[in-house]
Amino acid sequence: MIQISEKCVGCGKCTTVCPFGALSLVNRKAVASAACTMCGACVSQCPVKALSLPQTGAAKKDLSAYKGVWVFIEIANDGRTQKVRPVGFELLSKGRELATQLGEELCAVVIGYGTQPFAAELSQYGTDKIYFVDGPAYGQYNTIAYANALVTLIEKYKPSVVLYPSTYVGRDLSPRISSQLFVGLTADCTGLSIKEGNLIQTRPAFGGNIMADIKCPDYRPQMSTVRPNVFKKVVTTPGRIAAIVTENIPVPPQAAKVRVVNTHMDPPASGMKLDEAEVVIAGGRGMKNKAGFDLLEDLATQLGGTVGASRAAIDLGLKPKEQQIGQSGVTVSAKLYVACGISGAVQHVVGMEHSDVIIGINKDANAPIFNVCKYGLVGDASQILPKILEQLKK
Repeated sequence: MIQISEKCVGCGKCTTVCPFGALSLVNRKAVASAACTMCGACVSQCPVKALSLPQTGAAKKDLSAYKGVWVFIEIANDGRTQKVRPVGFELLSKGRELATQLGEELCAVVIGYGTQPFAAELSQYGTDKIYFVDGPAYGQYNTIAYANALVTLIEKYKPSVVLYPSTYVGRDLSPRISSQLFVGLTADCTGLSIKEGNLIQTRPAFGGNIMADIKCPDYRPQMSTVRPNVFKKVVTTPGRIAAIVTENIPVPPQAAKVRVVNTHMDPPASGMKLDEAEVVIAGGRGMKNKAGFDLLEDLATQLGGTVGASRAAIDLGLKPKEQQIGQSGVTVSAKLYVACGISGAVQHVVGMEHSDVIIGINKDANAPIFNVCKYGLVGDASQILPKILEQLKK
């Protein structure tokens, strides 16, 4: 709770400004109760500077000891085969850019069993070094085991930046590591850059209404999670083999508290997956009804793509939730993205802005979607699409 020094004169100003009623006067001295949230509202109001917030967290470290951009590489394992999740290559590509700006190494971290054959594939993305933690105990993902391994590596080698995929595993693992190291973590970043030696982490904030730039200048490593399809995969060093470092890290006994009894994999959904499609036709509220989305299905068939939808269309029941594109849905990075009847709210844009060519069709000439389009058509999509289909079929 708030700290109160002997300077307190019992003026009572702090008790009137406390929004939680946590301060009171006892024997002409301010006293804080358990209701104090350390919001700090009272600190600036004290005329004798008797109130202060307690020092929290670990002491500041010498940041010069922290060097290197690390990427946690998630290995997909369906029980029969293993492969690197594509988001790992995307993060390595962006990590190469960040490491070059910092003048530091790019390193991949792979935890699993029998994963060293992936070294050649990972090396092609500008990777300087690969850390392998390999053993039968790491064959299946275990939060405690994986977190212990990564924390051990981070404390030993001291990277300045660690990036994680915003997948089920990445979202489970990264907060555990953040809390153990007492460092910040920015989730679902849509942009990463370097400014004055700090990692600038860009993500939607306030319900997606603004894009916020976040930095953690006082602690290392700086950590972020990034969704699949936000960055492009770029092979920069074909044929190169990165330096290999193998670490033998015992699994802590606590990891035995959780064990996998059975694994069930749902059969893949029929049709092309949104996050893998090269052509995506998306519909919003402006498509109005099922007939409108039937036009989108026809267009997707002609172009060899698949159909997605905005949150508004999902809420109307025009498409199932798994076909939602945007901040609370899937992120796509298509070669061609056609937005039909979608206004272009930032919550939707963050899920498709990394597509190569974006075409927008909307009746409102001032719709925000036209700010991110390469080509824009002003008009009713239900009237424009039949004409486009007619030409395509010819």
